[in-house]
Amino acid sequence: METVVTVLVLLFVVFVALGVFAAVKVVGAAKRSVDRTITQARRTVEDHTLRAKSFAQPGPAGELAQLRLTLRTSMRATQDALYAGVREDESLKESIALFERLSAHGRELDTDLKRLEADPDRATLSERLPVLRERTRRITESAESLRWAARDRARRFADDDLDTLSAQIDMEAGALRHWTTAEPTTEHTTGAAGPAAGRTAASPAPGADSPTWSGAPRQASAEEPARPAITPSGRRPAYPWQKKPRPESTT
Repeated sequence: METVVTVLVLLFVVFVALGVFAAVKVVGAAKRSVDRTITQARRTVEDHTLRAKSFAQPGPAGELAQLRLTLRTSMRATQDALYAGVREDESLKESIALFERLSAHGRELDTDLKRLEADPDRATLSERLPVLRERTRRITESAESLRWAARDRARRFADDDLDTLSAQIDMEAGALRHWTTAEPTTEHTTGAAGPAAGRTAASPAPGADSPTWSGAPRQASAEEPARPAITPSGRRPAYPWQKKPRPESTT
């Protein structure tokens, strides 16, 4: 009895532990999903704000907003392209490592641009704009180089696979269209072998059991007795599937 109670207690503890573990996993997944949604929403709002500032604010402030928007758009597009391509091409891991190093410079530049947006000294800001513009150009060009290289590589693999598939389909189509027609051969005989030796495979001898495809009745041979066209009166043709007639009762 004590053993049964111990087993039941252990099973209860195991079930409780599994339930707690599953609950933690579910809560963690839900939290990550909410965090991703919030981050995406915040990023979208910030992008729209920067786009509005680049059009609404003239001068250095508007140019800073445009630089930030260009930097963020380029880095995000490159990140999406690389992380989507590495699932099918393991060689992009090195490109991702280079992009992570480039992202450190991009985040640093984005922080500087964001801080300078609130700087009231417009004269100093105008003097520093060429340097900021050059840094943005170098980072975005490097990101675009990685992005387009990854896309060209994926397109090249797709083209190679399509070429191989097209060649295989052409070979299969040629094999399906390759058929041969068996033609009857005529046997020629020499000497006085009689008229029966000159017959061909396409012209069987009279009376042979050959199919009549035209539907015409086969002619009877000399050995086969002629069947009467009309059955004599009082006699019906007997068929193998018919039962024998029973004798009439005299009672």
